[in-house]
Amino acid sequence: MQNTSHAVMAQRVEPKDSPDDFPTPPWATRALIEHVLKGHGREEFKRQSCLEPACGVGHMAKVLKEYFGEVRSSDAYVYGYGSVRDFLNYPFEADAVDWVITNPPFRLAEEFVLRGMTVARKGVAILARTVFLESAGRYNAIFSKSPPSKFAQFVERVPMVKGRLDERASTATGYAWLVWEKGATGYPELMWVPPCRRNLEREGDYSRPSA
Repeated sequence: MQNTSHAVMAQRVEPKDSPDDFPTPPWATRALIEHVLKGHGREEFKRQSCLEPACGVGHMAKVLKEYFGEVRSSDAYVYGYGSVRDFLNYPFEADAVDWVITNPPFRLAEEFVLRGMTVARKGVAILARTVFLESAGRYNAIFSKSPPSKFAQFVERVPMVKGRLDERASTATGYAWLVWEKGATGYPELMWVPPCRRNLEREGDYSRPSA
């Protein structure tokens, strides 16, 4: 019998017109702040703004509000949460926010990074399948010119299910946070996100956020 709770696989290919809606488990967003960007400090984030431009129903944005002083949310599709704005086409001002943090549609992740580097003052962070590091096209467009400052691989699996959160889901796909910090120099820092799901899950995480 097929495991209907099984999450996204590495070889998944979504149609070009798909919203590619695979909500991020809240603990995986907290891991970005608690383990990957911990050098920036909680008080620093409280004074900063953040844009989540692929917000869906708001699971990542809800967590970012725990850390940032201001969180703006938008999506190209109508989910009843945030503004309806296509991040790649909406005329955001340059340096409009301090951070752009998102789990973008995989097929558009490269474009989201490039756009985010214009919109963000401090940096860009995307949650993506580990295979995002592959592809000559991404190497030529991003990695050879503007490599990430941090590549943080999850050692635990981050299960994602199309259209919903499922705390019992499983996955065979590896995920990582890729971070571009403006002003960073030197080679990208390779990091591991340690086992942290148990410590970072909170009551109410898997309920739908209020608009």
